[in-house]
Amino acid sequence: MRGLSGSALKCIAIITMFIDHIGAAVLARLLIAGVDGEFLYPAYVTTRTIGRIAFPIFCFLLVEGFEHTKNRKKYALRLLAFALISEVPFDLAFSSSVVEVSYQNVFFTLFIGLMTMMAFQTVEGKAEWHPIVRGAALAVILFAGMGLAYLMQTDYDAKGVMCIMALYVFRKMRGPQILAGCLAFGWWEPEALVAFIPIAFYNGKRGWNIKYIFYVFYPLHLLVLYFVCVWMGIAGIPAV
Repeated sequence: MRGLSGSALKCIAIITMFIDHIGAAVLARLLIAGVDGEFLYPAYVTTRTIGRIAFPIFCFLLVEGFEHTKNRKKYALRLLAFALISEVPFDLAFSSSVVEVSYQNVFFTLFIGLMTMMAFQTVEGKAEWHPIVRGAALAVILFAGMGLAYLMQTDYDAKGVMCIMALYVFRKMRGPQILAGCLAFGWWEPEALVAFIPIAFYNGKRGWNIKYIFYVFYPLHLLVLYFVCVWMGIAGIPAV
């Protein structure tokens, strides 16, 4: 079948995320350390710009996973488990500390987004509720999810949850979903709009069975980047 499968989209997101984190964890430290930035700064900007492609795809795949998973509770627990597993590698890679409570990894954002979708769907199923009551409940859930991400200072914080929910609301209609995603991301991160080109070619198929690749790759690549910084002698410099 023509188009891009879910696994192909996941590979694009993983690769662009890795490029982004090379810039954020390694090149940023070199710049802070005072290494000549004539070549380094353009390379840093390029890696970070390419990296903007990753998060919208992960948000889209989260919504797809929510729609098609056989067990949403297990899905949520898996996200939460890897959020906890990834926190130390995340803190080492970007803050040069084992524990940094002021900034949490993207798995927490995805987990909060998933829980917000679950709560949304519960309220959407309450056909007996008055439309105004149902609408008010949905608004409360949305702002609660965004507020939690903001208070926890997760990666992409409240904006990330908002973008997930924009994709969720229009999940049944690909055109409007892409438009909603572009509007949600465009006002604060216009570089991310490139991500909706491969998303537009999604063919609805799962593709290769690489279910756990992202879960394992995320903490692993962060540790690798941290040890690269150790080898280069710049690990003691916080990247953020």
